[in-house]
Amino acid sequence: MPRFLVAALYKFAPLQADAAAQAQIKSVCEGHDVFGTLLLADEGLNGTIAGPADGVAAVLAHLRALPGFADLEHKESWAEEQPFLRMKVRLKKEIVTMGVPGTDPTRIVGTYVEPEDWNDLITAEDVVTIDTRNDYEVRIGQFEGAVDPETVNFREFPDWFRKFRQGRPNARIAMYCTGGIRCEKATAFVKSEGIEDVYHLKGGILKYLETVPEADSLWRGECFVFDRRVAVKHGLELGSYTLCHACREPLGPEDLKSDLFIAGEQCPHCAGRYSAADRSRFAERERQEQLAMARGERHIGARPQDASEPQVEGDDG
Repeated sequence: MPRFLVAALYKFAPLQADAAAQAQIKSVCEGHDVFGTLLLADEGLNGTIAGPADGVAAVLAHLRALPGFADLEHKESWAEEQPFLRMKVRLKKEIVTMGVPGTDPTRIVGTYVEPEDWNDLITAEDVVTIDTRNDYEVRIGQFEGAVDPETVNFREFPDWFRKFRQGRPNARIAMYCTGGIRCEKATAFVKSEGIEDVYHLKGGILKYLETVPEADSLWRGECFVFDRRVAVKHGLELGSYTLCHACREPLGPEDLKSDLFIAGEQCPHCAGRYSAADRSRFAERERQEQLAMARGERHIGARPQDASEPQVEGDDG
């Protein structure tokens, strides 16, 4: 049995997001050997944590004891190794960064679609399915027939959608993302733009891959996740991707065979982007990580802004 329980969670609800709450939540997590990242904002909380099952349960109990968070939902998966290096609790303006003032998922809500009903919806002729994730996520997997906005970050989605809708003004809109949080914001935004028939996948791709048998699935490829597992497949089994330590791009088996791939220094997606000094630094970090692994330790020398540091879904800055 894998040793570490991974819990992805979010909820939009009024929250007193201040330094006191930040310190208390971090203390509870660290006191139960739970690592990961939690984002706190006035609009709610968002994040992924991992640790021993009883430790994760204790943290979830603490979060659900916060006023308005008793019904906080989470999605579970398992990992053989701790997928996070440390515990971070950060104060933010938004728990998913869109940058459109007044976009409130607690007031403007689309139609949730259960994973087992998703296939019927997205194969309907009058439905346009939109992937709300970023370009590097879409590259390794998406639903059959979905539109890729080719956005670098979620802040670009509103402008992209305003242009896109001009060509399909009467379509019903179905949207999806990794765990559901970006769709909450995207749905509120799209409905505020005057579109009524807006649907989103409840629980996101992760719930779909957990629920829908692979034989019946319309998902193609793997799903990027925001921890050191990098990607998961149907049944939430570990995927085949790793992460470039230089640029954060997910790398599949073919990328690792490329002449442009140098472990710890560069990949086909960032070759030529970094200076010799940068590449030397990346290589030294790779060497230190390998030495730490040989000693049975975790290397945590990477700076928080370093490319090897996992992020949280929707946190684009």
